[in-house]
Amino acid sequence: MLLSIDWTAFLVGEENWEFLVEISLRTIVMYFIILIGLRLLGKRGVRQLSVFELVVIISLGSAAGDPMFYKEIGLMVPIVIFTVIVGAYRITTYAMAKNPKFDDLVEGKCVYLIKDGEFNTEEFSKETFAHDEFFSEMRQQSISHLGQVETAILETSGNLSIYYYPDESIKYGLPILPALFDNCIESISEPGKYACTYCGNVELLTTVAEYKCPKCEHKKWVKAINICRVK
Repeated sequence: MLLSIDWTAFLVGEENWEFLVEISLRTIVMYFIILIGLRLLGKRGVRQLSVFELVVIISLGSAAGDPMFYKEIGLMVPIVIFTVIVGAYRITTYAMAKNPKFDDLVEGKCVYLIKDGEFNTEEFSKETFAHDEFFSEMRQQSISHLGQVETAILETSGNLSIYYYPDESIKYGLPILPALFDNCIESISEPGKYACTYCGNVELLTTVAEYKCPKCEHKKWVKAINICRVK
């Protein structure tokens, strides 16, 4: 026995075909309202988003969605919501420009994760970055060890800004390639330069059963390298 399918109900649900025309008109209107709203937000609203800007964009998207296909919601409702959101955004950005402390409260501060080829452990521990995730970000920039990096800054947008040492100034540093980093040891059997796996501090070590890092007091070490970055 063949199934009897109501194709009208299957395709448009409980509404009729004429409502599809209304949905199309609502979508076009909301499309232009969104464009106008983003334009009123200024250039900050359409570039790489900070957490604050992301909240604004999500709010606009939420306000725009329902009026597109719920006929009981009139188009004046999202227009009012958009007006309030854009107005609140303008007031907030004005207050942020006038008050640096308020700006830091809303968007946060950029954080120095690496200084002079070593982890800034005090700041790094405050962030949600895991070492593996951070190393992956750096490897995508053709970085193989921390000695190639003078400074790495986590921006408020979540992007990572990296400043490199010139080739002639590259130092010995903690290798971040998995094959090298995973070979961490506590007992030093061969003299040489070793990097602390926790903070990246480099020490010239002789053979020793155990050695605490003088900067962070961790005990795991990896043989440091000083190769140039592949550009």
